[in-house]
Amino acid sequence: MEKKEYVGIDVSKSKLDIWLYYAKKHKKFDNNEEGFKRLFYWFEEITGFKHSEVSFCFEHTGLYSLPLSLYLHKKQSCFFMVSGLLVKRSLGLKRGKNDKVDAYHLSHFAYLYRQELKPYQMPSETVIKLKQLQSFRARLVKQCSGYKAHLRELKEVLKPDKEDPVVSTSTELVKVLGEKIKVIEREIISLIKTDEKLSDTYRNVTSIKGVGLVITVAMIASTNNFQSFDNHRQFACYSGIAPFEHQSGISYKGKSRISNLGNRAMKTLLSNAAASAIQYSPEMRLYYQRRLKEGKSKMSTINIIRNKIVSRIFAVARRQTPYVDYCKYAI
Repeated sequence: MEKKEYVGIDVSKSKLDIWLYYAKKHKKFDNNEEGFKRLFYWFEEITGFKHSEVSFCFEHTGLYSLPLSLYLHKKQSCFFMVSGLLVKRSLGLKRGKNDKVDAYHLSHFAYLYRQELKPYQMPSETVIKLKQLQSFRARLVKQCSGYKAHLRELKEVLKPDKEDPVVSTSTELVKVLGEKIKVIEREIISLIKTDEKLSDTYRNVTSIKGVGLVITVAMIASTNNFQSFDNHRQFACYSGIAPFEHQSGISYKGKSRISNLGNRAMKTLLSNAAASAIQYSPEMRLYYQRRLKEGKSKMSTINIIRNKIVSRIFAVARRQTPYVDYCKYAI
């Protein structure tokens, strides 16, 4: 249904910049529940429209946009949470920026692509909490890896004794962070068990060799328990592992290659899953070795395995049945 107004919202930590596309009005509000109430009152007073007749559009800014998303979801309002890069590239050549201009561009983007954009589907409270835990675990792992690398360099280059305060402190931090990571992982598993659908998905997805807790939780959080993507190909594109053609007429035909536009963290997790599958899955190991013997590229083979894993994960998640390894029944 065609909306009567398109509201662009530039979200920052403490403020919201609002632009009404048709009314051409701008105003600032606080990024809290009181500010949201004032926003609704203001645009209804300016336009005379109810919130159900309006579309809101803002960028996904993580923690800063979460309260606004929850409030709009509670009000059953139509809103789009879009990629900042997508909006930027849709504008063409632009010079300069500020919060007011960004809010206008978001309202203009929502108007231009009103037929293609799909209203954002808010995840359940469990999935939101799961995503927060998964993000926090990733932060702890990164910090722990940093201390491990620093400790390894100290030992290799300076060769200090164990009594050195830098070595002893770094060692203690690595140990503490490792314990905290395990605590978060146990909390993640406990949270999954509280939701029957998530529990079934987790059990079925982890039945695939090479797929464990980390990649499963990351995919559940990124896909809203496999509801945000229509198929595995869309998720492969989102993750940056889908190959694209590079050709022009008859004069240029380059090799198909993956794009740099993708979720790099997810791509890394899928690479780890592919390495694990090559090690522990006889089928994947044979496939990997056969392609290398044929002279195929190592990285292209790993990328094919990444896509196979994504395809299998989506299949078992949609069917809600465990993965069946037919290779072990082969004669």
